[in-house]
Amino acid sequence: SYDFWQTLFQAIKNCGRPIEIDMHAKGINQIMIDMANDTGMTVKLGCKSWAEHMGLGYHQADIRELEIPRPERMETGVFAVSNGERRFTRYGYADLFQQDRKYNLLFRLWPGTQRHLLWGDPKTVAAYSRTAHFCGASGLELCEPLTFKGREGSGHPGGRCDYADPALEPAMDWQKFAYTYLLWGRLLYNPDTAPEVWRRSLSLSFDAGAAGAEVALANASKLLPLVTTAHLPSASNHAFWPEIYTSMAITPGHPSPYSDSPKPYRFATVSPLDPQLFSSIAEFVADELAAKPNPKYSPLVVAQWLQNFANTATKALDQFRADAARKSSPEFHRWEEDLLIQIAVGRFFSSKMRAATAFEIFLLAGEAEAGKLALAQYEQARNIWAVMAKRAATIYKSDIDSGQIPQRRGRWDDRLPAIETDVNDLRTALSTPPADAKPSPNSSKLISAITAGSSRPTLAASHVSPTAFSPGKPLDLTLTTAATAADLYYRHVNQGERWVQTPMQKTGTAFKSAIPAAYTQSVYPLQYYFVLHRATDQAYHPEFNADLSNEPYFSVWHRS
Repeated sequence: SYDFWQTLFQAIKNCGRPIEIDMHAKGINQIMIDMANDTGMTVKLGCKSWAEHMGLGYHQADIRELEIPRPERMETGVFAVSNGERRFTRYGYADLFQQDRKYNLLFRLWPGTQRHLLWGDPKTVAAYSRTAHFCGASGLELCEPLTFKGREGSGHPGGRCDYADPALEPAMDWQKFAYTYLLWGRLLYNPDTAPEVWRRSLSLSFDAGAAGAEVALANASKLLPLVTTAHLPSASNHAFWPEIYTSMAITPGHPSPYSDSPKPYRFATVSPLDPQLFSSIAEFVADELAAKPNPKYSPLVVAQWLQNFANTATKALDQFRADAARKSSPEFHRWEEDLLIQIAVGRFFSSKMRAATAFEIFLLAGEAEAGKLALAQYEQARNIWAVMAKRAATIYKSDIDSGQIPQRRGRWDDRLPAIETDVNDLRTALSTPPADAKPSPNSSKLISAITAGSSRPTLAASHVSPTAFSPGKPLDLTLTTAATAADLYYRHVNQGERWVQTPMQKTGTAFKSAIPAAYTQSVYPLQYYFVLHRATDQAYHPEFNADLSNEPYFSVWHRS
């Protein structure tokens, strides 16, 4: 509707005062940008960070395949641009990081992943702060907790936090999230803020229990952003609510509660939100059974990380319970209950990922042992959810209402029947060996890895990233490592493009390669990472740190 926008922009131009034009990046094209710039006003484009959810503290290395423009996905009418040729603008920064652009870029963290439970991890917030100015961006805004509360008829008497016990309802809803606001407010402004800033607040609330409270919530708060990054059944914050997860079936043949997910709709086929660095369950199992090396973070590694964070949070929660003052206070109980829910949701996803991995082995290789393991892991996940849901039903009202559709309503206990149905369907499916299964000599090792506690290989490496590049000249890169081989992956900072892979040349203890001159002759910044090889092991450089709070690639945006 360009005529409409031209009329609006002309009014802005002639209104006689400065107006900042803030344009949503979804579906934006050069026609719209030029029309806005012609007003002479400041123009800002708002890009989604991690689609409509909260991922880890970096910008996804690539978008989901579903967001890549394809001929069969082109639409006409109102969405001809945003769901057609500019489809890749929907859930990230797209191709907007262009040199000499006449607009600012601002990231916005949408409310899909965290909207109702207490959240607070200083290291994740600091990571978001450091990436808020990625390649010269203007910063980051976030949607506050309870963003959806009150829309689509979801406003009800008795408090926006939906506690069953009125004594737990704070006088004002922001008071529940005071710690969340403190962390984002201070660390987003300065990622190097001294810990004493938030620890003073915790000490005032919990005295000696402050240390346990900080560690428990920090680790519990890592769980859902990790799930979102590695397993995203829907980019829409309207549909996917991992806090109160509407279950997607492991077994085939079920209708999906999420429409923007790869077909056939099954838990194992769900794409990561960052498919460049993480693998889906189906991709991982197929590669492992075929002995095809894949450096991506596997669902078993993710499941182990979830388990580790949940274990650390549980241990710190025990300390918090033992040491905290004023254990009868509403604030203590709000923290305790939300911690228990988040820890259980993390454990549930950890077990369900293992179950789906085992079932995928059963489907592809026909291994009965894998089927038994799938059922055991899924029953464990079901039990974790059931215990949590029973307790949560005494804490929260029966309808934690955030909108009209079922995925935005209800409570943890009303999600249990769908999980139970899928467990029973899995039991039935295991009674009939798959007709098209192909036994693999690699299946036994993979089955063992499901419960062995998967970890990534550690391959030491060092690299000093250039501070700038010269367009039209090669960008030489050197990597020092004891690995036997190394590959360079590079890409323009443009989510409309795919990554380029090239082997590096070994010289002594170093590997060398270059991003070609023809490639650097571009309006875009550059980003890259390395894949290290040793025997059957593969690893990234840079790898994630223990807190999953660093950028897993290098970027160079300054030009010389």
